[in-house]
Amino acid sequence: MDQDNRDHTGEKGRESVSRMVEAVKEASGIAEKSAREASEKASKIVKEATEQAGKNAATTVEAVKKNVKRTVAKAQSGKIVDAPQATEETSGSETKQDPHIFTDLDSYLFAQATHYDLYKKMGAHTASLDGKDGTWFTLWAPNATAVFVIGEFNEWNESANPMNKIEDQGIWEVFVPGASVGQLYKYLIYSRDHQKLYKADPYGNWAELRPGTASRIADLRYRWGDATWIRNRQKMVPETEALSIYEVHPGSWMKHPYSEENPEGFYNYREFAKRIVEYVKDMGYTHVELMGIAEHPLDQSWGYQVTGYYAPTSRYGTPTDFKYLVDYLHRNKIGVILDWVPAHFPKNAEGLANFDGDAVYEHADPRQGEHPDWGTKIFNYGRPEVKNFLLANALFWVEEFHVDGLRVDAVASMLYLDYGRKDGEWIPNKYGDNKNLEAIEFFKHLNTLVPGRNPGVMMIAEESTAWPKVTGSVEDGGLGFTYKWNMGWMHDFLEYMKLDPYFRKFNHNKMTFAMTYAFSERYILVLSHDEVVHLKCSMINKMPGQEDEKFQNLKVGYTFMFGHPGKKLLFMGQDFGQYREWSEERELDWFLLQDKKNEHLQAYVRDLLTIYRKYPALYANDKGYEGFEWINADDCDRSIFSFVRWSPTKKNNLLFVINFTPVERTDYMCGVPKLGNYTLILDSKNVKYGGNHEVPLKYKALKGECDGQDFHIAYELPAYGAAVFRFN
Repeated sequence: MDQDNRDHTGEKGRESVSRMVEAVKEASGIAEKSAREASEKASKIVKEATEQAGKNAATTVEAVKKNVKRTVAKAQSGKIVDAPQATEETSGSETKQDPHIFTDLDSYLFAQATHYDLYKKMGAHTASLDGKDGTWFTLWAPNATAVFVIGEFNEWNESANPMNKIEDQGIWEVFVPGASVGQLYKYLIYSRDHQKLYKADPYGNWAELRPGTASRIADLRYRWGDATWIRNRQKMVPETEALSIYEVHPGSWMKHPYSEENPEGFYNYREFAKRIVEYVKDMGYTHVELMGIAEHPLDQSWGYQVTGYYAPTSRYGTPTDFKYLVDYLHRNKIGVILDWVPAHFPKNAEGLANFDGDAVYEHADPRQGEHPDWGTKIFNYGRPEVKNFLLANALFWVEEFHVDGLRVDAVASMLYLDYGRKDGEWIPNKYGDNKNLEAIEFFKHLNTLVPGRNPGVMMIAEESTAWPKVTGSVEDGGLGFTYKWNMGWMHDFLEYMKLDPYFRKFNHNKMTFAMTYAFSERYILVLSHDEVVHLKCSMINKMPGQEDEKFQNLKVGYTFMFGHPGKKLLFMGQDFGQYREWSEERELDWFLLQDKKNEHLQAYVRDLLTIYRKYPALYANDKGYEGFEWINADDCDRSIFSFVRWSPTKKNNLLFVINFTPVERTDYMCGVPKLGNYTLILDSKNVKYGGNHEVPLKYKALKGECDGQDFHIAYELPAYGAAVFRFN
């Protein structure tokens, strides 16, 4: 049965006299509660809410009292929705809602955007009620006139399991006996204008494999083995730690050969765990950043148009399979970062757009609620329930799945009201400018909350503008991110590297300019997937010259990157010279590693990663000029750069000398800051990397001014040569 037909399956339920009688009795019973009982209930709720809310105690009291009065009033009014009633087969005590899973305290916190464990109440959760096993379903649909849960447990009968609206906030819930783990379900929502909408669960933890769009009842129980990792993470100060990230799209990193059982060739999470750990440990990356993990309907979106914010994609297995992946990486001392997309969501019929027939998660006005360029919806960050949805979602991935950081996508699009819009297509804020005040407040809340509850967890902004203090403290007016992607450095670096070497001397400042702002934020230097798709060329094919020169250029470019202040990120395939642009439809060209040129490049990147992790000079002092010093930033005619990375202990400091031209400098003299021995620890033209450069490993500094320094060393600098020296 195809999805569209199944969504509309099920006969119309006939009215049940017995159900109506029971409903009237229940309403009457609530209405006849004594004033004393109602008062006791109100007092209890007020006490709980006051403890939770603290400063807002007075407001809490009034809100909860009003809630209780409203509950009694609703029971007395006996309102009946204009929608199908339960059938006799499933009516009566089996769907009786006492006790509620969603309490008055839950409602209060949800309305304040402070229900941080919201995902434990919303969605589908297996439980027992009145001795029967089943599942609680809880949904927020504030504008719906009626909601039914339909699924495999009731043969998609559209009237079998009506949900009960428990208060005016728009919370609906029902306990369905017999609904069990693995079964598919959706919500049938009746809108105010009499539409029938078939929606996946916004809080669902497991989704049907695309092109199916239903949710599945999940069991998230898992026995973790990463306690040591989590304990150590809590003690970490991320800014002073080594951070070299391997960005990976699991579906196209490596594939199985074609088979009818697995036509896409996807590795499941558990298989992927074994293979990715082997590779990452061998190369020496500290973290993997996983693309496309939250459920999404279209492979070509790479996971950036999300329909299941609380569900690891079913392309690669179950939610517990994904937990195994994170656990396995942690047990092998590899961190996990996820791409997270709170900026926008697609208009898919099963998703969040016009969720109950009205704008719920998005702004109703398209000037605020839609991206004209992307064709997607924008979250309403000023609505507490929507903000809570996103805040709890960030915590969900960190606390339920143990991830070590979230890379927040498209931050600039959230900060600017006029992002991607022409005049007249956006609404200024109350001060008349283009800053999205609600998004700013959301980021401050998010970046205080997530690391505050989970020390050592990183929040990373993909932000491409000059917005100030992205990584500044919230107390000082900043957004509070741990790191920001350095898009300016990336753009200048790639523009320089693509140039014919002759023209590099006229563009020398492209490589030095980033140092004028390098410490204004805490940066990650990124060469991400965005730079090797859509006719942008792979990294190796951005390089000028013949094939040998391309590889030499890439080696010296990577050396400059690893020496430059800032943490590091490379996308998969860049470390061995993938020729083709990345495509989500095929695996990386691993066969290239049979070619010596690719093998030598991979060996070189492996050694760069090893040196990066071994020497604190490259990561522990990224925040100021006490960790970086130019030796010669002005040698534009020869396109040579030299600089020192100082260790916090002033031991094992590193000197970088990099030649970006094909001209050999046999008489090269480099200024150095100290007397003593300088030991060559990396030479890009060494035999092990496909070169033929054989030179001494030790160089003694001599007195004599050079490059503004009192001392110097002489080194035979090869064409396209990069050298790294250690000194104390």
